[in-house]
Amino acid sequence: MGVDVRRELHFGDNLEVLRDRAHFPDESVALIYLDPPFNSNATYNVLFKDKTGAKAEASITAFDDTWTWGLTSEHAYDEVVRGENIKAAQLLKALRSFLGDNDMMAYIAMMAVRLVELHRVLKGTGSLYLHCDPTASHYLKLVLDAIFGGENFRSEIVWKRTFAHGNVSRAYGAVTDTIFWYSKSNAYLWNQQFTRLSSQELDARYKNRDADGRRWQSVTLR
Repeated sequence: MGVDVRRELHFGDNLEVLRDRAHFPDESVALIYLDPPFNSNATYNVLFKDKTGAKAEASITAFDDTWTWGLTSEHAYDEVVRGENIKAAQLLKALRSFLGDNDMMAYIAMMAVRLVELHRVLKGTGSLYLHCDPTASHYLKLVLDAIFGGENFRSEIVWKRTFAHGNVSRAYGAVTDTIFWYSKSNAYLWNQQFTRLSSQELDARYKNRDADGRRWQSVTLR
């Protein structure tokens, strides 16, 4: 029996799309991967391509990853504070008291109002993966704890996105990003990630054996 899978691409503000309950009723999404702006204070462009597929010089601005406190962020903040999630409301009030009405608070409010909707549409067995960098990851972790519940934090995945490189500034090189994994509940789906090694792979990787015949491998402690 086949499974009816709907594939759609929505273009525009994801908050408006998420609130369209005809497309996204409560607990209708099994998995969410979120790669939002990082509040990196940068401008991201979309490059056009010519007929051969090569990149052209022309481009348009996709979005400015710079957030400023104003009417839009104030509205997003008010929606969360007046919403049903009491912990999220308390957290945003505390963060605003601490941070003030600045760019970081604008970014947090923008993210919080969308994470509330993402929590609504996620199935009870579903998971959310949020990709971020050190710019605001510590604040996003608090927001996720408030909305999804600290008990539903599953893991912090740190991935190395580039090799260590020289840095001419007075700082360490930025070589990693973070992915926060949260589930909707304790009944989340999980498929263990492993592959059984073939006998040829075992012989190649674990050439040494102890007196009892158990395999072992000599590796660097680094």
